[in-house]
Amino acid sequence: MTNNDRTFTPSRRQMLRGLGLAAAAGVTPGLLAAPAIARGKYDEGASDTEIRLGQTAPYSGPASYLGVMARAEVAYFERLNRSGGVRGRKVRIISLDDAYSPPKTVEATRRLVESDGVLAMVGSIGTATQTAVQRYLNGKKIPQLLVGSGASRFNQPDRFPWTTPGSGVYAVEGETLGRYLAAGKPDAKVVILSQADELGRDYVSGFRKGLGARAAQMLVKEAVYEAAEPTVDSQIVQLASTGADVFINLTIGKFLSQSVRKAHELGWKPEQYLLSGAATVSLLKPAGTAATNGLLAPRSIRSVSSPQWADDPGVKDYQALRAEFLPNVDPTDNAGFSGYSVGVLIHQILEKCGDDLTRENLLRAATDLRGMTSPMNLPGITFATSPTDYALYKNYELSRYENDDWVRVKTLSAG
Repeated sequence: MTNNDRTFTPSRRQMLRGLGLAAAAGVTPGLLAAPAIARGKYDEGASDTEIRLGQTAPYSGPASYLGVMARAEVAYFERLNRSGGVRGRKVRIISLDDAYSPPKTVEATRRLVESDGVLAMVGSIGTATQTAVQRYLNGKKIPQLLVGSGASRFNQPDRFPWTTPGSGVYAVEGETLGRYLAAGKPDAKVVILSQADELGRDYVSGFRKGLGARAAQMLVKEAVYEAAEPTVDSQIVQLASTGADVFINLTIGKFLSQSVRKAHELGWKPEQYLLSGAATVSLLKPAGTAATNGLLAPRSIRSVSSPQWADDPGVKDYQALRAEFLPNVDPTDNAGFSGYSVGVLIHQILEKCGDDLTRENLLRAATDLRGMTSPMNLPGITFATSPTDYALYKNYELSRYENDDWVRVKTLSAG
């Protein structure tokens, strides 16, 4: 096995242990160990003995820190296969490195479809990379499921019916927050900082939609930054000069730590709302407790590092998987936990398909997740995906950051 091709053909060892861990993850053990199966209905990539899936991920390149998500998904199915896989079929994920480069994504995806003959692409990571193959996969009617991005382009059932997002849709989260502020703080002076990319544009568009008729009065200034900039200090100074009392901080990565710390240094103390997916403990800690206490975010997922989830069955199962297959991964890193949770969801979708493992039926199962959940979701947060709207979430928990952990404030709805 190389870093570029993470294909596994595991044994049946430790069957009973695998069954117990799968039960902890919320999947019915009785579905996993059928000694024999009836002949099913198949498309290329599926058979009586195997389900073959494809994936591209940044194991190298500028976003290599996200590669752990794919590694966790592959490890989940390696362990599952020990206990018989899905209805007696081993699940083989062929996960290829695309270095977060669209041309490499195109090359790898074509190989997976045309040479490896995968049933579907699952859990591939990146907005630009997956945009590069979206039209190709839809043209061939190959499911492109649970894309690791919340861009609105992956929630277009009419235009791209074979593509679904694998994280909260940025525009939906933005609209949810906008509705909340328009109703609860209609006289607030609001400023926004966002990255000059699709994430930022989608979120701001959704936020404006949520504000509705109040947008013109409430929004006093917007600023953007480029990913290549060294800091966002100048943008924070500009926004602070407005005296705004609400700051929508849509920074990601190192810029999140920088922006929170700079606002604190300036003595600017607005109500500050962060992007759900970016608001991780690992990014907030460098800014310091004094700067981060009181930050807010509409959240749908739990932090694996939080003591409040230490005894949660899904968290414990992930940590057992990580310790065995990914011992060098930080146990507090939410990226690995996210990948594990996507693995659980793919497993649930495959179980829904029964013995009809055609691409059409797989898409049908993946686009009706209403009422389902995964280990990463906060209690009470279920998926909302329907055949006419592929967004994973419609409800969020407004949470406040206190002493390196998130505390629930209230439930928000996109309406």
